[in-house]
Amino acid sequence: MVKKSRDKNSLSIIIVGCGKVGSTLVEQLSQEGNNDITVVDKDRNVVHTLCNTYDVMGVVGNGGSYNILMDAGIEKADLMVAVTDSDELNLLCCVIAKQVGNCATIARVRTPDYSTEVGYIRQKLGLTMIINPEEEAAKEAARILYLPSALEINPFAHGQAEMIKFRVPQNNILDGMTIAYLGSTFTSKVLICAVERSGQIFIPSGAFRLAHGDIISFVSSREDAKAFLKDIGFNIKQVASTMIIGGGKSSYYLAKQLLHSGIRVKIIEKDPERCEELSDLLPNAVIINEDGSNEDVLKEEGIAYTDSFVPLTGIDEENILLTLYARQVSDAKVITKINRISFNNVINSLDLGSVIYPRYITSEAIIAYVRAKQDSMGSNIETLYHLFDHRVEAIEFRVDRDSEVTDTPLMNLNLKRDLLIAFINRKGQILIPSGRDCIMNGDTVMIVTTHPGFNDISDILRED
Repeated sequence: MVKKSRDKNSLSIIIVGCGKVGSTLVEQLSQEGNNDITVVDKDRNVVHTLCNTYDVMGVVGNGGSYNILMDAGIEKADLMVAVTDSDELNLLCCVIAKQVGNCATIARVRTPDYSTEVGYIRQKLGLTMIINPEEEAAKEAARILYLPSALEINPFAHGQAEMIKFRVPQNNILDGMTIAYLGSTFTSKVLICAVERSGQIFIPSGAFRLAHGDIISFVSSREDAKAFLKDIGFNIKQVASTMIIGGGKSSYYLAKQLLHSGIRVKIIEKDPERCEELSDLLPNAVIINEDGSNEDVLKEEGIAYTDSFVPLTGIDEENILLTLYARQVSDAKVITKINRISFNNVINSLDLGSVIYPRYITSEAIIAYVRAKQDSMGSNIETLYHLFDHRVEAIEFRVDRDSEVTDTPLMNLNLKRDLLIAFINRKGQILIPSGRDCIMNGDTVMIVTTHPGFNDISDILRED
């Protein structure tokens, strides 16, 4: 295969490991401009499939080998991402890359033994980033269980602001309310950023009228988010108990967080040796050595009475079936983790509650870094999330210098359509902006848009 020509802002990227996370990275990064991507994996068939599906180069072999990385072009690479199944191999790949080339390095490290040493490992090995998809998925699940009315919660501004997704129930106060009325009469401390209705996405204007069944994403400070949800009739108390099916890494990370917050945790795991390990690691959790996919076991262990239910087995289909069963026999808040299945239309048609995709957590963090590295303007990407099946992007920019978007009232900026400036974070204060507010040097600014691929805050402006 002949390498494609690169523009000045494109990057040379090597991805070692082509499992579910690596393949997702290839898919996502292939859409991120004219980047030169090379994949490395020992499985010849996997490499061949990715090279035929996407415009990427492939090298078959062990990514921890100096010779293999040289064949992949490590000497001239801008970024290497190691996401094999082995933490140690990922770290070795990054060490070799730092010694041979001058590239940034990102490693997936999932083992709980390393989770408390991430800062030390990153500093000593000179890594750009360490990513733990299981731990990040657990954090996402925990945020939802702390506020079970939400379908999804994405933090911004180092946790000071949140974007929260929920569904408008029938006869809710929002049913029939316009965005303008909501902002001027009901509350001005939240901003409705995006609405999904019958599969269609809207970046709403003030005249947009909400309806029951709408899936809404709004942004506000953490405190104002809870107050808003309470005012519109939602329960804002965290769950008191949770039942987790499966005792893998994600279960451990989630249980540890929930126990720390005073939530009772029961884990059902069929491997007796893993149950012994979990009993030692999580002495305050109830560990049950049974098959969590057995209906009688679930009934006996109290699925009908638990506040929340989170299937975290390694099999997507099993997680989905367990969630659907829980919806039938209990009123529990349910969260479904999906690793591989990509039938989005089918998934969205099922009543699965909150759905978490660990592989996208990894890809979004890396895409944010890639876009920031491509940018040579006056801002940088702090946080990036894809919403509504990747049809909407929420991006937080750090503004580093004066430019055409700074010190000008927002009402006077020639903004692109289908775009909202959701908040301005100024020295830790979250501002829901009006048209009279200005972006200033030193702010971080969150925008929500259906336009893909923004690299810089100046991308919010029309070119005409």
